[in-house]
Amino acid sequence: MHPVKLSLVSAEISKSTVASAVTDALAAIAAAPDSGALKAVRTAHLGDASPLALLNAALKDLPNDQKAAAGKLVGEARGQVNGAYAARETQLVEAERAAQLAAEAVDVTAAPSHVRLGARHPLLLMQEEFCDAFVGMGWEIAEGPELESEWFNFDALNFDEDHPARAMQDTFFVEPADAHLVLRTHTSPVQVRALLGRELPVYVLAPGRVYRTDELDATHTPVFTQIEGLAIDKGLTMAHLRGTLEHAARLMFGEGAKIRLRPNYFPFTEPSAELDVWHPTFAGGARWIEWGGCGMVNANVLRAAGIDPDEYQGFAFGMGVERTLMFRNQVHDMHDMVEGDVRFSQQFGMVI
Repeated sequence: MHPVKLSLVSAEISKSTVASAVTDALAAIAAAPDSGALKAVRTAHLGDASPLALLNAALKDLPNDQKAAAGKLVGEARGQVNGAYAARETQLVEAERAAQLAAEAVDVTAAPSHVRLGARHPLLLMQEEFCDAFVGMGWEIAEGPELESEWFNFDALNFDEDHPARAMQDTFFVEPADAHLVLRTHTSPVQVRALLGRELPVYVLAPGRVYRTDELDATHTPVFTQIEGLAIDKGLTMAHLRGTLEHAARLMFGEGAKIRLRPNYFPFTEPSAELDVWHPTFAGGARWIEWGGCGMVNANVLRAAGIDPDEYQGFAFGMGVERTLMFRNQVHDMHDMVEGDVRFSQQFGMVI
């Protein structure tokens, strides 16, 4: 299309010139596929630089006796194009609104779409429950590395050089062998680090993952979670140990829970005891269940940390979080805890 110049003479403002501009405008309006394209058509055929606008601007250059007729011709043309534009705009807007409503329509008879929500792992929840119980008693939470020095993992805890736990069939040793590094077999090294790095008295709880060369089956896993506690102060006795553990048992298993201590042996405690808990709400009926080990801290462990055993005494204990979850919440297979199936975690509720 050739633009109409402002210097048009009267002969150029003719019916054919105006009709041509109208025909082009109406065709463009009718061909616009959507409201966005229609706005571009408005600029081209009704804007200040459009053919009809230029014809209207040229009216002032006509002789006075021709202005009325030419003005009427151009005015009717512009009115016709404006009317067609408005009608097409209404048509497109209504069509687009109908399409949007159709796209957003909800079939109330369709089956609902369920979004499966995740959940925090019950092992983590139980570990936090342990920690909250002891923080409430004024204890601190201590952490340490999972790749541990053999000295912290064994020597400082009074393990003999030929102790079975040091054998490769029980412990993951990390190459090179002369580095004397192991994947910690318990969180007891954290206790030693706490004694070396904190002022006495010390009351710490050490939760964390530990590693042993067990095959994964219903009741064993090579990676599991352990929680150990250590209290070092003046005048501590087995009575303090018993009272602490009994209070913890009631927080974990209910007011009907109680504990008993059976003599045992551990290198890092003397005397040592096996810890049983009376589980009042066990699924098969209330019963005694082995929960962990405990005892008074061996004097050799205190000496390894530079503490005088004649001045300070202490007690320690440890239990497995997985085992606790199994008998407290009736989880029967260790595979459920490690396979990461969200359906297992969902059974314990959406806890934030």
